Amino acid sequence: MPRELRKRGKRKGKKEIEAETGPPSKQGPPDFIPLENDGEPSWIGASASVDASNLEAPFGYVDSDVQAYFRTVDLKIREWQDEHGPGEWNEQLDVDPIEDRRLFLTAALSEMSGKELQLATDPNCSVVLERMAHSMSDFSRRVFMDCLAGSYEKLVTHRFASHVCQTLFTLSAKTVSREMRGINTSADDDSSHGTLRTMSELVLSACEELLPSLPTLIMDTFASHVIRAILLLISSRSPATSTTTLRSKKSAAYKASQGAMTSVLEKEGNTATQMPKEFAQMAHRFVQKLRKELGENEIRALAGNKVASPVLQLLLELETEAGGANEPGSLMDNVLVGLITELHSNPTATYTTSPYLETLLRDPTASHLLETVVTCAPEQAFSALWSTYFSGRLGKLASHPVANFVVAKAVERVNKDELRSVIKEMDGGWEKLIKSSRTGVLKAAIDRAAALNAYENEVVEAICTAFELPDVESRNSLLSCILVLKPLSAYNKATESTKVKGAQEEEGNEEVKSKEKSRGRRKVEEDPLAPTTQGALLLQSMLRLSGPHGEPVLNSLASLKIEEVIALAHHSTSSRVLDVVLESSTVAPRAKRRLITSFIGHFHTLVDDRIGSRVGDRCWDAADPYLRERIARSLIDHEMFLAGSFYGKFFARNLHLMLLKRRPDEWKQNQVKAKLVKADNVGAPPISTSAAPNHALQESGKQSLSSPPSPEKKRKRGEKPQNEIDQLFATAPKKLRKGETRAPAADGRQGAVFPPTKPKTVSSVEDDKAVSGGAMDEEMSRILGAIKAVPKGQALAGKSKTKKKRK
Repeated sequence: MPRELRKRGKRKGKKEIEAETGPPSKQGPPDFIPLENDGEPSWIGASASVDASNLEAPFGYVDSDVQAYFRTVDLKIREWQDEHGPGEWNEQLDVDPIEDRRLFLTAALSEMSGKELQLATDPNCSVVLERMAHSMSDFSRRVFMDCLAGSYEKLVTHRFASHVCQTLFTLSAKTVSREMRGINTSADDDSSHGTLRTMSELVLSACEELLPSLPTLIMDTFASHVIRAILLLISSRSPATSTTTLRSKKSAAYKASQGAMTSVLEKEGNTATQMPKEFAQMAHRFVQKLRKELGENEIRALAGNKVASPVLQLLLELETEAGGANEPGSLMDNVLVGLITELHSNPTATYTTSPYLETLLRDPTASHLLETVVTCAPEQAFSALWSTYFSGRLGKLASHPVANFVVAKAVERVNKDELRSVIKEMDGGWEKLIKSSRTGVLKAAIDRAAALNAYENEVVEAICTAFELPDVESRNSLLSCILVLKPLSAYNKATESTKVKGAQEEEGNEEVKSKEKSRGRRKVEEDPLAPTTQGALLLQSMLRLSGPHGEPVLNSLASLKIEEVIALAHHSTSSRVLDVVLESSTVAPRAKRRLITSFIGHFHTLVDDRIGSRVGDRCWDAADPYLRERIARSLIDHEMFLAGSFYGKFFARNLHLMLLKRRPDEWKQNQVKAKLVKADNVGAPPISTSAAPNHALQESGKQSLSSPPSPEKKRKRGEKPQNEIDQLFATAPKKLRKGETRAPAADGRQGAVFPPTKPKTVSSVEDDKAVSGGAMDEEMSRILGAIKAVPKGQALAGKSKTKKKRK
């Protein structure tokens, strides 16, 4: 019992409590009511009546033994998920881990049968159901959702069951997509229990069940997340592309603490977007339901509600896609305070500002809804919004801490004339935005100029003026100033102060250090020259400008020392600028080559870092074969350094320096092939540059570059690919054992090895003599005749010489 609810005084005894309340009943828990069986199967019987007033467990509590069982299931699945995917076949034990996991999940699903509602509302078991849902088959998910049918209105408003429903609706998109392609598991249906509906039918029935109480559910703290998941499902959208989050911050933090939830049977692919036509009709019914049930003021009140505002944003996007936003009385018209109705009645009329929309501009919650309105509004309505609420007030709105996000969204939709008015109106006001680090409107103007291919030079000149860079010489500091978001004068002061502090630290003033230690922990001061995220985003947008408009950034990058460029590549924020230089289509190849060649001789320093190694990989991918050879040859002397580096060794694997030193011609051919494959966007496996036998190398050298590579021999399961050392030992001639002989080969190959001959017996020798016959006699007689022909004196002389040598 909580401490604040406890009462003082002596506790009452057992007899006193029984005297007041009566003896305890020996019946079961109040939620347990035995079912009456009329001879029909148990699954057809009516469900037990439960206590509706029990909000924690509206369908009853879960038995402690069942909770303990599902706790072990959770631990086992989490252990498999930590292995990052399905396991591999174990040849020694002859065990398939996928089959073991499937049997384990089947047993858990059979234990779950009949207890789905109780488990979904249990605080501990609901997380286990979410984890199991990722590994369920399509048939199991359909069975699970069919068991929840008829109780969705209670489940989506429950604290724990709402997350189970949300996970099910999110995962059902893959099942529905497979059903649309004809992949159905209807053969697994048990006809004795009736016909199991498809996932599309189950989703539509759930929507039918929730549709009557939609206005109430979007205001509920737990049900609003489920409604958003349903809207994303029936609108064929992926949760990753949605502008609204499906979970609150508290729920997301709790789910993150539970670890990653993935399938333990197969790798999860991308969510499919192929959905039936009935889903689009259901989405239209959701919009129409909110139109009819809620009035104008009630719809406008949803904008400031933290729970209902994200749902209203999704409904506005669905209404725009269906083409109903430009109709009088639509949700868009209600949010815009009848602006679309006035446009239909009098298109040329002038409009006055509405206090409601003025409030939306500056409200932290409702401004997100206004961003959606600005993005999805019809063209004529947006022009009226721009001229009424934004034009002539950009200076104040762009510097507002909340309204600047809405202005940035609006600038992304302006036409050429409106963009010219933005640049003219903000002339002299960009400095204020830079000082306050609110550069969203400036970045939106750069992106819009690049999209329209208009007023790009004016935007670049405005940026240079804002950062106090009027002439060409001062623009060499453009990249450094924008990266730290400081004008040139402030950047120079920060540089000088940093140098003075560095000199003082090198001198080692012990008195200052002792005072700081005596006062307590030393505060870490922020580096005034640290790269900022806003500055890096501005530079990336400038590099995407067409033609010569991005040259000031490239020239400023070329004027930096190589140590400064490496420092940029080692920072997580500034390294993104170098990525855009190497990947953007608007950057000239000459500039990319200049950046890559500047690293030659320093690549070992560049890749010896967590972030720098990624930049080194981008440089290698962007380089041509000739430049790759220069990079690789410059790193031959640093091969041992790269092998000892934690991050550099991964970069060295792509270079294949051993192959370059031994067979440079083959290395060049492989690089040319890899470049051609990348240019043609062929999804072929990477070219193997491991050492091969001599005959294989000779044959590969004869092949032309245009001929496709021969298919490699498939490896057995569990066999590791050989590297160069393994291939070298595999192709080397084996050492002969005692008595073995090797057959000669004329083409330089190693001949076959013959086993040692066994000593012959007497019978075998007699057989050989019988077979050879007179041939052996003739050979022996020839040898004896040669011995007899030697003069007798020469033989004695040879014997005397040997005796003298021995003495």
